[in-house]
Amino acid sequence: MADLVFFSGTMDCGKSTLALQMDYTHATRGRRGVIFSRNDRAGAEMLSSRLGLAVPAVEVTEQTDFWREVVHRRTRGQVVDYLICDEAQFYAPEQIEQLARVVDDLVVDVFAFGITTDFRTRLFPGSARLLALADRVEVLQVRALCWCGRRATHNARTVGGVMVTEGEQMVVGNTGAGTGEVGYEVLCRRHHRAGLTAASAHAPSPSPDPLDLSG
Repeated sequence: MADLVFFSGTMDCGKSTLALQMDYTHATRGRRGVIFSRNDRAGAEMLSSRLGLAVPAVEVTEQTDFWREVVHRRTRGQVVDYLICDEAQFYAPEQIEQLARVVDDLVVDVFAFGITTDFRTRLFPGSARLLALADRVEVLQVRALCWCGRRATHNARTVGGVMVTEGEQMVVGNTGAGTGEVGYEVLCRRHHRAGLTAASAHAPSPSPDPLDLSG
């Protein structure tokens, strides 16, 4: 029997690292798989972790059909025992359904990795479909931390260190972005609600104008 497993968590909790480890573990046992990713931080056709590890991957696009991908490989004599699907929150719901069909009809294990909600705390369509169809959902046990030290549960988008709550759902950025750049940061619920990022929390308070005698 094959399974569709969704490994979920916030940013910085080690999803891509686990994806790489999962591929290594299965490959060393003689199983053969295909790695897929989309919008990886290292660029197209890559799966990378923040620890510096990276491997080639098949880039997922709007035209990717996972059923055809597996059938095409098998009809050419390639063994496909499992799929590693990173950044699965960016996949279309129809592509998640294709993955479920690959599991059920082709008996191929699918290990999907992704975050569940966006910077507005709304479910990504791909993640929502995975939550509905997965045989098992695994919440990663490595806890990402908010700047305050509490467990981070929310993903925040920042521009120049300031949290924003409007914009397109899918905008590629990275942690530690510079001034004016789109970046992402994990926050606890309290500080996400307050819009308080590490940069804004540690910004110096403006000094009073020494010539202001209005007070």
